[in-house]
Amino acid sequence: MKIKFLFLSFLVAFSSISCLDNMQSAQKNTSEEAKNESAESSDFKFWTWITADAKRTDSSYTAEFKKYKDNGLDAVLINTNTDPDLLSRLTPLAKKEGLEVHAWLMTMNRPGDSVALQHPDWYQVSRSGKSAFDDRPYVDYYQWLSPSNPEAVQHIYDLIEGLAKVEGVATVHLDYIRYPDVFLPVGLLPKYDLKQETELPDYDFDYSDASVNAFKEKFGRDPREMENPAIDIEWKQFRLNQVKNVVDHAYEIAHEHGKELSAAVFPYPEMADHMVRQRWDKWNIDYVLPMIYNNFYNEDLDWIGFATKQGVNDLKGQNTQLHTGIYIPEMTPEDITKSIQLAKENGAKGVSFFDGGAFTDEKLEAVKKASEN
Repeated sequence: MKIKFLFLSFLVAFSSISCLDNMQSAQKNTSEEAKNESAESSDFKFWTWITADAKRTDSSYTAEFKKYKDNGLDAVLINTNTDPDLLSRLTPLAKKEGLEVHAWLMTMNRPGDSVALQHPDWYQVSRSGKSAFDDRPYVDYYQWLSPSNPEAVQHIYDLIEGLAKVEGVATVHLDYIRYPDVFLPVGLLPKYDLKQETELPDYDFDYSDASVNAFKEKFGRDPREMENPAIDIEWKQFRLNQVKNVVDHAYEIAHEHGKELSAAVFPYPEMADHMVRQRWDKWNIDYVLPMIYNNFYNEDLDWIGFATKQGVNDLKGQNTQLHTGIYIPEMTPEDITKSIQLAKENGAKGVSFFDGGAFTDEKLEAVKKASEN
């Protein structure tokens, strides 16, 4: 009887110790999870795109950069029109205020490029035979170089390298790394009085000699003679690959100079593929900033969450971070708060705002509060 009592006492004591251990372990796990969640939240990055003006004073830029940092922003993407000297001037000013600097350049679309304009054969050509050199789709600044023209592409690589050499820059940031819009965002169609229910010849690129000859060499067919090129999968994939080749080599250039590569892209890969022949989930790249500009597509704010999640899912298994691009000119501070939350909830690692000039004090306050949560 005594032995039985001792045995039961041992079981009770053991159970108590086990329960205590489990409680402590659960508390430890909960603590670690909270710590990890806190770390993830603190790693959420806030960016903004800005365009530089060489005529502005250093003091005015210092004030601008300080304003961004004081309101929770972490990084600026600076468009200097591929001027490495201007970038070298502004980078230390931004870094001194605690901001990351990213060198933003227009890639395949090179409006006013004095070197490229000396070479009419470098430009993309539409299926209707119009060259972007002198007959541009949609707007006059659409001056698109061909990703199939070796000289044009080398010119782009030289520009990328010039920016990648600037000390203190975190990434080279590719914009317009695609073809001209086969389909405009639906919200923009009324502006151009267009209906785009099929791939229209004036907006279907690139039928330049460089592109056509490269395709013929690989597949033995001429895209200009196709009855319905929109359904030719090899022709479509060829063009997707031409852009990918530019990105992948840009990645090598950036990394050779100790920089990473980022890009502004269309909302999610399948959509980008359809609209501008841009399949960014297949690229070698460190960061993508999809421009999830909901009002361009006549969508509500919730669409920001949908498009973010779609892109995050498409990038699974890759070493590419997604940071949601948000168009703020028409947003209220409350809209900005909700957009940030939607991006976070759907897996984005940060948000980028287009653009710095559209910030009001109230909108910056919304960013600041979000950065503190």
